[in-house]
Amino acid sequence: MSDPVITPARPRRRLWLVALPLVVFLALAGLFFSRLETGGDPSRIPSALVGKKAPVVSLPPLEGLKGPDGAPLPGIDLAALGGKPALVNVWASWCGPCREEHPILMQLGKDPRFSLVGINYKDAPDNARRFLGQFGLPYKAVGVDPKGRAAIEWGVYGVPETFVVSKDGTIVHKFVGPLTPEAVSNTLLPMMARLSGG
Repeated sequence: MSDPVITPARPRRRLWLVALPLVVFLALAGLFFSRLETGGDPSRIPSALVGKKAPVVSLPPLEGLKGPDGAPLPGIDLAALGGKPALVNVWASWCGPCREEHPILMQLGKDPRFSLVGINYKDAPDNARRFLGQFGLPYKAVGVDPKGRAAIEWGVYGVPETFVVSKDGTIVHKFVGPLTPEAVSNTLLPMMARLSGG
């Protein structure tokens, strides 16, 4: 009588290893096509803070930074924004996309309907001052966040990011990445007009 033949379980494992790349490819392809279908905008990453009160952060000023009147520019205290909606822009001198969006911020900083404030993220003060000296100062206030703790509270993924904050301190919208002329004209300015009441 011959010994019973035992079939090894290896072919099943091999089949799974061969199928795994195909499964991963199909999942990624499905994600890609769903983003195309929905017009997936990578700048519209959902934020758990949208619809909630902005974090209560008080950030010290960028030392040595002066406003157009020559007075030291204050740090960030959202409670002191005078009942206006605010744009909170997270930026750094070492951030290439921050340079791209800076001309847009210069224009937005002239709009009297809202306050544009900046959180300087993990930056050297000299570099931050040099950046604003070279490209212009759009902000009403600049707070420094050298260790990135405030950015964590705001749910920042990276710089630049811009938050729209209503008069009552609620985060209404979040832009991830540099602001574009299209995002400003199609989304940001209509939103600010609504929030400011005109």
